[in-house]
Amino acid sequence: MAIGVFDSGLGGLTVLKAAVEKLPDQAFVYYGDNANTPYGSKTDAEIYDLTIAGVTRLFEAGCDLVILACNSASAVALHDLQVNWLSGGKRVLGVFVPMIEELTRRDWGDNSPPTHTGLQNVALFATPATVSSGAFERELKFRARDVEVVGEACVGLVAAIEEGDTLGAEALVDAHVATLLETLPAPQAAVLGCTHYPLVEERFRAALPASTRILVQPDIVADSLVDYLRRHPRFVERGGVSYLTSGDPVEVSRSAERFLGHSLTFSAA
Repeated sequence: MAIGVFDSGLGGLTVLKAAVEKLPDQAFVYYGDNANTPYGSKTDAEIYDLTIAGVTRLFEAGCDLVILACNSASAVALHDLQVNWLSGGKRVLGVFVPMIEELTRRDWGDNSPPTHTGLQNVALFATPATVSSGAFERELKFRARDVEVVGEACVGLVAAIEEGDTLGAEALVDAHVATLLETLPAPQAAVLGCTHYPLVEERFRAALPASTRILVQPDIVADSLVDYLRRHPRFVERGGVSYLTSGDPVEVSRSAERFLGHSLTFSAA
């Protein structure tokens, strides 16, 4: 069956692109909830309801495995969705777990007590909803001891990226990095905790200290998906990629072309 990739807008296309590069024969269905983007400034209840609706639409499209390529959705909705909502052999995976595995060098199935992994501090750049949820810190504490996490809610950055406002996005990156460095002057690692942020990774690189290791999600999540399919081959299906949106398909297709630099054709969800 096809694998679903869900995002509040266009950011998840960065994860999809990396996944298709590593799994070129796999069938995918992308669903962007462009009518309701961005999620990062919404309430937890709103994010939860919208996430359930998006995942349900992908299940209806025949996707028994869905990747939440939206950090706000993963932070706010994923745990309850997995524990209290899923049934019938369907699976929903988030984007935090692969990042934490990469940071701590520990597999998610490793349930031994948290240890000192050499990681001392992490800067987390993400949406307000992701930062305020505390989900990243909670999950990290299951794997690593005594790690300081400093979060910076990058207000306005997703909107600037989706609108193609390059100068505005770069100015916001500079401002948010400067604010974080006031608290944590030399972060050991920086997590770009939004799938939109790879589009401005170079600006983060220029604004952060040269010694800071920057982690972006697309390749890490795609590698994790390859490993997951190796262990769960029932989700493998050959096929192409289709694109759905809750917004105006024509306008979203134009925005996606500007976002990725090549044409995509979206259909109404």
